[in-house]
Amino acid sequence: MRDEAHAVLRQDPVMAGLIDRHDPYVEPDWTEYERLCISIINQQLSTASAAAVRERVFDLLDGDVTPEAVLAAEDAALRDAGLSRMKIEYLRNAARAFQERDYTRAGLASHTDEEVIELLTEIKGIGAWTARMYLLFVLERPDILPLGDLAVRRGIEQLYGDGDELSRGEMREIAEPWRPHRSTATRYIWAEYESD
Repeated sequence: MRDEAHAVLRQDPVMAGLIDRHDPYVEPDWTEYERLCISIINQQLSTASAAAVRERVFDLLDGDVTPEAVLAAEDAALRDAGLSRMKIEYLRNAARAFQERDYTRAGLASHTDEEVIELLTEIKGIGAWTARMYLLFVLERPDILPLGDLAVRRGIEQLYGDGDELSRGEMREIAEPWRPHRSTATRYIWAEYESD
């Protein structure tokens, strides 16, 4: 799969350069619920701030980041770890949803990308960006282009627009030749963006 993705992406000279310069962005092996919590924590925070809050929250829960642990945690302790009241509510909404329904890779395997986005965005606090992160990182769907992600947009602008602002339509056009491997391309854009 990776070789096939590289063969497609290397037809784009900019992407070929990224493949030569970077290993693709890879994350630790989080559980499905942990990854959703991380996306919620990351909402509207810089990478550094989000990482610091995530670390404090995971420490508070002794690394046992499960729906049950989040529901049992005290509000004050979660706030001390850096979560806003709103994000505490969102993490708990996600916890209850996970207790009621199977959002695992296996549970969502038969759903299309659009169906997964629809299911996840029914949970208060989960927007389209978070749902796309879930598709990309948890379900490992191959053709996700998360233009709601600031780093992806900035990365595309730096690489393809000399830093000038591009519309999402222009970005989709740039990404069209990457199909059906836009998830892999996105990981290289992140790797380049984070190396600056």
